[in-house]
Amino acid sequence: MKQFKLGLVINPIAGIGGSVALKGSDGVGIAEQAIALGATAKANARASLALEILLPYQDNLVIYTAADDMGECAARTLGFNTKVIYQPQHKVTTENDTEQAVKVLIDESVDLLLFAGGDGTARNVCHIVADKFPVLGIPAGCKIHSGVYAITPKAAGRVVELMITHQLVSLTDADVMDIDENLFRKGIVKAKRFGEMRVPSELRYIQAVKSGGKESDELVLQDIAADVIAKMDDELFIIGSGSTTAFLMEELALENTLLGVDAVCHQTLLANDLTESQLWQLIADYSTEQVKLVITLIGGQGHIFGRGNQQLSSRVIRAIGKDNIMIIATKAKLNALQARPLIVDTGDSALDIELSGYLPVITGYNDQVLYPVVSPQ
Repeated sequence: MKQFKLGLVINPIAGIGGSVALKGSDGVGIAEQAIALGATAKANARASLALEILLPYQDNLVIYTAADDMGECAARTLGFNTKVIYQPQHKVTTENDTEQAVKVLIDESVDLLLFAGGDGTARNVCHIVADKFPVLGIPAGCKIHSGVYAITPKAAGRVVELMITHQLVSLTDADVMDIDENLFRKGIVKAKRFGEMRVPSELRYIQAVKSGGKESDELVLQDIAADVIAKMDDELFIIGSGSTTAFLMEELALENTLLGVDAVCHQTLLANDLTESQLWQLIADYSTEQVKLVITLIGGQGHIFGRGNQQLSSRVIRAIGKDNIMIIATKAKLNALQARPLIVDTGDSALDIELSGYLPVITGYNDQVLYPVVSPQ
């Protein structure tokens, strides 16, 4: 089983000013002032509560983190396999330390970034990842106005546990909020939205369900198609084979090749049943940002590359890029895999490894789940 790569960043001074009535830790010299007043840091203890939930999965988990109190101490104390990838530049860590650690973790291709702090920390993380990468916050600050935090540290651990055990975990967009601490210290609460990040949450079904909790396939497929169509602008959309992608083409009122690969732009059909060489020539006329690939999985097996879509060669997939792959499937189809991962078998082992990890799967309108993807053993 592929080990889950968990990124961990702790803001050691998050919330340190709370116990001494400094209303947080943001601001020049506030942390030092709080320490002088006898405040003790609580962020590592809060992070440890989340990590303790994951102790049963130590063999399947590697924690990538920053040195000392930015994550290393909490992870090693609990006995986790820990890889330190960043050294803080200051004795009392700063916003820059948080942001630099996050950058390095993203470069390590972690499956999820788990961070402990408050709204200021969420802003730092958002400044680097925005809504491009799944994150989850462990509440450890004085101010928790942002929606990117779990309700409690243990709740954060439970969400990560769902991912490690291959449960369906929805991705939602959550606001990053913060208040002006200088005004707050004067008794004035003024909150501001600074962006949003993608946050995994516990499984939730979309609205189109039958009684008994089962999805209505046709209604769900309509929702999935509506989500993809809403994203279609002036990019080139390569539509892979399968019945789920065929439904998308039907919703677009376009001719479809059930067992082939088609091309669409401006919701207009460009070509049907393209060969590998035709695909390669077609995408050469577009930049990476202008090409999207929509694929689904083989029901009951879970293959997304290597079976039924050999036209999507390794060079074609590389040219399109991992970030531009859109996987679509109903939750019923994913549940039928019984927690088995999706499989990539492109014939290029290096590419298979690059595509492995947790990828978002569109399961409805504005509804996604994170699902594990592995290369063949």
